[in-house]
Amino acid sequence: MGEVIACANQKGGVGKTTTVINLAAYLALAERRVLVVDLDPQGNATSGLGVDRSADVSSVYPALVGRADARSLVQPTQVEHLWLIPSARDLAGAEVELVGLAQRERKLHEALASLRDEYDFIILDCPPAVGLLTVNALTAADGVLVPIQCEYYALEGLSQLLSTIELVRDNLNPRLRLAGVLLTMYDARTTLSADVAAEVRRHLDGRVFRTIVPRSVRLAEAPSYGRPIARYSPESRGAQAYQALAEEVLERQRPSAAAGTAVSA
Repeated sequence: MGEVIACANQKGGVGKTTTVINLAAYLALAERRVLVVDLDPQGNATSGLGVDRSADVSSVYPALVGRADARSLVQPTQVEHLWLIPSARDLAGAEVELVGLAQRERKLHEALASLRDEYDFIILDCPPAVGLLTVNALTAADGVLVPIQCEYYALEGLSQLLSTIELVRDNLNPRLRLAGVLLTMYDARTTLSADVAAEVRRHLDGRVFRTIVPRSVRLAEAPSYGRPIARYSPESRGAQAYQALAEEVLERQRPSAAAGTAVSA
């Protein structure tokens, strides 16, 4: 059965979607079968993986409300072993319709149940808010990956997110765990980034990935070309960071089996 990872942070601009796209791509390049589910109505993961949101595509919304089988919504991407359930305009109405449904927090879990055996990883790109879509993601997930930017107020809101994770674990999903915290947008030229990284590690000792994602022009450019960094600029520092993150995720998943795992473009 595949592992479901929700990438979540209610703060915007922390590198959440960048992490989803590029972690998924490098896991796929390691020959893992990976499905990305874009739960953000903004659809940045969808366009970042080369799918045109203006085209006639279906989001996960019909599956959430019982109108479609999630399998019918899966699309291939340009990366072998990587598939996508895209975001589309209709997803903006999901929060409203879900409110009136019984077991509304479990709809994504139910929708993905038939797909878990088909993928090694299902990665959920959550909206930058703790609403019903994010709660559905946490209820469906085995683990939560939290990107935190290396900037002032980095820990702002993190305590709320961790409290939400605990509430979901206590009331909806007892298997949910914190998969790890990822430091992003690190600028080695500033003492602020180093100070923030040290503070985050001090507060969350043992739960922070070794990998640190640097600020990178190439990472910022890649989505405009509809490509993950592994396909846009595989030699860049950003690519090297996400390759290392994928190796670390595999190592944490199966320490004995993944010790020698290589992830390459």
